[in-house]
Amino acid sequence: MRPLSNEHISYLQNLRHDLHRQPEISGQEEQTAARIVRELVLAGADQIWENLGGHGVAAAFQGASAGPTVLIRCELDGLPIAEDSTLPYRSQIGGTGHLCGHDGHMCMVMGVALAKRPASGRVILLFQPAEETGFGAQAVIDDPRWPEIRPDYAFAYHNVPGRPMGEIGLRDGPANCASRGMQILLHGKSSHAAAPEDGLSPATAMAQLMQRLPALGSGTISDVDFGLSTLTHARLGEATFGIAPGEGELRVTLRSMTDARMMHLINEAQKLIETVAGPLKVDVQWHDVFTTVMNDPQATDIARKAAHTDGMPVFEMDHPMRWSEDFGRFGQDGAQATMLFLGSGENQPQLHNPDYDFPDELLPIGTVLFLTIIDQILSADAG
Repeated sequence: MRPLSNEHISYLQNLRHDLHRQPEISGQEEQTAARIVRELVLAGADQIWENLGGHGVAAAFQGASAGPTVLIRCELDGLPIAEDSTLPYRSQIGGTGHLCGHDGHMCMVMGVALAKRPASGRVILLFQPAEETGFGAQAVIDDPRWPEIRPDYAFAYHNVPGRPMGEIGLRDGPANCASRGMQILLHGKSSHAAAPEDGLSPATAMAQLMQRLPALGSGTISDVDFGLSTLTHARLGEATFGIAPGEGELRVTLRSMTDARMMHLINEAQKLIETVAGPLKVDVQWHDVFTTVMNDPQATDIARKAAHTDGMPVFEMDHPMRWSEDFGRFGQDGAQATMLFLGSGENQPQLHNPDYDFPDELLPIGTVLFLTIIDQILSADAG
């Protein structure tokens, strides 16, 4: 593979700005996907799969001889957050913004499409839907066409504000924490506020759960038994003075380094709810389920060698990211998979901040490293 020309870099910057103007949230990425398909056709993809697991898009670039399949994955979706920016390419969609950098991730993957074909094997470029909700990767894998695509290797990036520009973060084993949203609905019986004894209020149970659920966490992010339970929302009855409440809701995010620790957290939380709820009816629902991203050591070593080949600074991470990613599903599906982290600047606003913007300086850096990873796998296979 070869580095990108100035013309290609300019194309990627312009494409990112176009995508940034028109963000779409998880599950609604129809126009973003259509734009990506048009660009992949122009890039000469051998085969394109549309509507994978929703609005997902995949494209194949075939080498001259047989070899492994290498998947390079990015995300299509933006966030339901209003952008606070004076950028000329700021979001034109009210209440929605590309404030996690998925516009940049897409363009780095599109940069791979602009390069020459692999020497052998096959490159699959996957533009995945619904990463922000944890739904998209599994939906793609569950698509009946997935067996045509299934890779031997899979790689993805996420940019990391607060780290030096262009630094490559690598880690064997857990790279992103598991997490899931726990919605707890408590059902009792409302009553007149003058006679609360005639009803069944969830107030006492809620008060105990609000204190005790966060205490389920343990350890630090460097410990394999790291667990975190974060109360994110509480609602009790209606906003009135005349009614003793009969309904309550709590939302908690559970987070852990490993999937095994997550199952332990879930069991602890459910036992606590059963203990506290008493005669209340309880309904627990799960949302935004992310498993641990577990980096394959061999794939990580390939990425490490590629970074050294390109002369890029490597940061060997001593703990995973606290935030979650659904890329781990591809490793669970059998690929040798690794998530890499790209430093996006020490003074860069954080992910999901209203003033965040993916730095264009990362586009050639990320693209070239992807190309070197592909070259190391598929050129080596050809030789």
